[in-house]
Amino acid sequence: MRFDEFGLDDKILEAISYMGYEKASEIQELTIPAILDGHDIMACAQTGTGKTAAFMLPILDHLAAEDNHDLSTLVIVPTRELAIQINQQIQGFAYFLNINSVTVYGGRDGSDWDAESKALTKGTNIIVATPGKLISHLNLGYVQFDKIKHLVLDEADRMLDIGFYDDLMRILSYVPDERQTLMFSATMPQKIRELASKMLKNPVEFSTAISKPAEGVLQAAYVVHENQKIPVINSLITNKPDLDSILVFSSTKRKVTDIVKSLRKAGNSVEGISSDLEQKEREDVLMRFRSRRTRILVATDVLSRGIDIKDINLIINFDVPGSAEDYVHRVGRTARADKTGIAISFINEQDMEKFDRIEKLIEMEVLKIPVPPEIGEGPVYKVRPQRKGGRPQGKRNYSSGGKPNRGSSDSR
Repeated sequence: MRFDEFGLDDKILEAISYMGYEKASEIQELTIPAILDGHDIMACAQTGTGKTAAFMLPILDHLAAEDNHDLSTLVIVPTRELAIQINQQIQGFAYFLNINSVTVYGGRDGSDWDAESKALTKGTNIIVATPGKLISHLNLGYVQFDKIKHLVLDEADRMLDIGFYDDLMRILSYVPDERQTLMFSATMPQKIRELASKMLKNPVEFSTAISKPAEGVLQAAYVVHENQKIPVINSLITNKPDLDSILVFSSTKRKVTDIVKSLRKAGNSVEGISSDLEQKEREDVLMRFRSRRTRILVATDVLSRGIDIKDINLIINFDVPGSAEDYVHRVGRTARADKTGIAISFINEQDMEKFDRIEKLIEMEVLKIPVPPEIGEGPVYKVRPQRKGGRPQGKRNYSSGGKPNRGSSDSR
């Protein structure tokens, strides 16, 4: 379906045409008509499927028709990076409209406070905010949300994972009961449905094919000992100039620092990013990575959702993520918008069961590649397959090459 078939304002269509938008994604095709009709929405779609356009284009269409300067739209997101990204997209979509948007998020040096206060009280149309910083303003009593007509929660599952439930309930108490509420989430566990029951009225539910990486992602894994991970990375990227944008995910901030040091010692152009950095530092690091001045970016899961970095060639899961859904979000950083990409995971002895859960979620077995001979032999991949009813029935044994180890006495 083309965007000009939705009946959107001509100025919006002109802006998105300049941005290269022509054909709607599945989640956009499903939700835009319902949002235009004023329904509350509960939508489940994985990262990289165009959720921002799905909720912002119909909201902007409503605002364009009203042509006023009230603060009428509040978008709540879990991270400052996602707030920045959404605001940039809003500014693009609304380029030819008399509509303004402002971000409200923490981590800056304090000079932003007056600008945020003004935006919250002087008629900015759209606020994109993280819960914690918004609560700080609400606590001072000058914020008036009585004209809010559209409330959006993006990455709702992530907000609950971080622990923002109480903040969300507090924010909800400030907005009018008569409003349109749109909830977008990459997963739909029971806790999200419970939140939706408190925030949405008779919502229309939509769900696209979730929890599976894009078809353009080539997925593979190395079964490695922990001390083999850095040598494998170097073997993957040395003398491969076409891999000029590489994103490495680690489980902890401490590991980010260690990985950066090790890769830099081998002569790589690499930087790390985590919540330890000030916001300005994080933005500078991302800018250098986007512009290809930095070849390798090492990050914690702060980047697994909500960051729009185009044309990443290679994703490396240095550690298998604790949540199977987080694997999908990490891998979703590549092969965006019908492009192709590579996602490599390192599986050590402790992570085998976690990776098995990932394969069950994405409904495929990821190819296991042998560790290069010069690095040494990797461990044997062992997981316990489930019988019907969920009971383990022994172990599957695989060498690091991914083939059944038929010589093992407990192979099945």
